[in-house]
Amino acid sequence: MFPVTFDYLEARNLDEAIALLEQHGGDAKILAGGQSLIPLMRFRIAGPTILIDINRIDSLEYIQETDGTLHIGALTREAELDNSALIRNRYPILLDTSSMVADPIVRNWATVGGNIAHADPANDHPATMLALGARIVARGPAGERVLSIDEFFTDAPFETALAPNEVLTEIRIPAPVERSGGAYFKLERKVGDYAIAGAAAYIVLDAGGNVSYAGIGLTNLAQVPIKARNAEQSLLGKPLDDAAIHAAADLAAAATQPTSDTRGPADYKRAMARTLTVRALRKALARATGGE
Repeated sequence: MFPVTFDYLEARNLDEAIALLEQHGGDAKILAGGQSLIPLMRFRIAGPTILIDINRIDSLEYIQETDGTLHIGALTREAELDNSALIRNRYPILLDTSSMVADPIVRNWATVGGNIAHADPANDHPATMLALGARIVARGPAGERVLSIDEFFTDAPFETALAPNEVLTEIRIPAPVERSGGAYFKLERKVGDYAIAGAAAYIVLDAGGNVSYAGIGLTNLAQVPIKARNAEQSLLGKPLDDAAIHAAADLAAAATQPTSDTRGPADYKRAMARTLTVRALRKALARATGGE
């Protein structure tokens, strides 16, 4: 199929992109990597009449760590995460995630900001960002605002807290502290496919070896990205032993609302949520304790 007729506009800077969004309102969509939007347009699931291309805004493409925070520009390509020494050495959970996004051809063009702004529960980054406690920077006519990842994703599929005249400009992730670690695991039918199920886990251990922070996010197990709050809370103040890991995994699976489809029945997906959460927590523990 072919998309409905649309006008193509190119923004030369962020102010121009925001002005164009304000001018055209709900008829307009931002075009970043386009790896999610264009297929939806081709199948006429999405039908914007205006596309605003922001790919020429070089100021939105960067990876840098300053003041205890990792800053990722919204136009940073997935391939840049794959190839970044900073990500590989300091943020292996992000490398786990980016390397699972589609295939190398798609990752050369797909953007981190677009992956998150699309708010597809089957995308890989939302679960990891929920586990890490990321913050999202948005800019509109009234200026810049910073949202927690929890408030950025809403209760409706493919929707976020972004206003129609705002652009996602940056993702901010707390820098890793001593005795912290995270991991992302995904089950897929074939390499590059959307997840049957996925789980991200990030933990911080205190000096006594007990969990002082736990974040768990789940992929493609409901209509929206899932933050497994009960599972997270169950880990706090305890050593991350096998019993605690399995109890948290049970709670994570209970938070899911999968549907049966060509990727498998709902019960199978819920079981995979449990298994993948166990694997993610074990890998997070290994990384936090220097086991990897």
